[in-house]
Amino acid sequence: MDLDVRDLELLDALATGGTLQQAADRLFVSQPALSQRLLRMEERLGTPIFDRVGRRLVPNPAGARLLPRASRILADLAAAEREVREVARSGDRQVRLSTQCSTTVSWLTPVMREMRKASPDTAIQVVGAVDDDLADALLAQRIDVAILTKLTPAAEQVRLTHLMDDEMFAVVATEHPWATRKHVTARDFGTENLILYEGYDQSRPNALPLPIPPGARPDRVTIVPMLTELVVELVAAGEGVGVLPSWVIAPYLSRGEVATVRIGQRGETRAWYAATRTDDERLQVRDFVTRLTAHFTAQPVG
Repeated sequence: MDLDVRDLELLDALATGGTLQQAADRLFVSQPALSQRLLRMEERLGTPIFDRVGRRLVPNPAGARLLPRASRILADLAAAEREVREVARSGDRQVRLSTQCSTTVSWLTPVMREMRKASPDTAIQVVGAVDDDLADALLAQRIDVAILTKLTPAAEQVRLTHLMDDEMFAVVATEHPWATRKHVTARDFGTENLILYEGYDQSRPNALPLPIPPGARPDRVTIVPMLTELVVELVAAGEGVGVLPSWVIAPYLSRGEVATVRIGQRGETRAWYAATRTDDERLQVRDFVTRLTAHFTAQPVG
């Protein structure tokens, strides 16, 4: 391999600095020494990776490919170092969890409390990974448990435990024409502004598929932060329609803030799974998934 960690640090510093002097200051070395290191690295690679524009270094096509990878590798190394230190401090008893659905608090916190009582040494860490394919993140050992509602090809390589099924409903203002209907169809969405969480933003990597019937073409799609209250407030104000699980919207229905209508005659349901690596046989991981399954069996939602 022609690159080492010091080379990656140089590339990362240049990616954020722009000049050799700025990169040298960041790395606490002299500018001439850093310049020589860059030249030697380009010689080993057999190609320049920057164009010199005055005092600035501008990545050329080779550099444009290399710099983002250098930054990601350094970030992965830093994460691995933190994890190793955590293992050294408390043993390999941490369970890192990510979920594709943001509405997790009502069911996650009771299970975390149970785990804390039964296994005080186990730490459940909730990891934000909105733009990740969670099955890929699981296989790369960045997380230990993934709660999935969308199965990608990578999910075929992990262990899936079914947790529950829930139904997605269209959410509308109480005076909206849909409020008195039994169901809506794909065609009905054609005149509506659809208000969705940012996880459904189709410009994101690994975006969740839009929770609407096949063939539906909303007039507009408005993406908002993952705050249920914000979606409900916008819908109640007549700014558009939302799509939310029945158990998430239930408290707002009881207060008469909005109304729901079934999507399609049979409704739109989705399955939830807990995904783990097939080679991760740690007791705390299995115990956590078992408790999740038991929670949804005892307190079904949908």
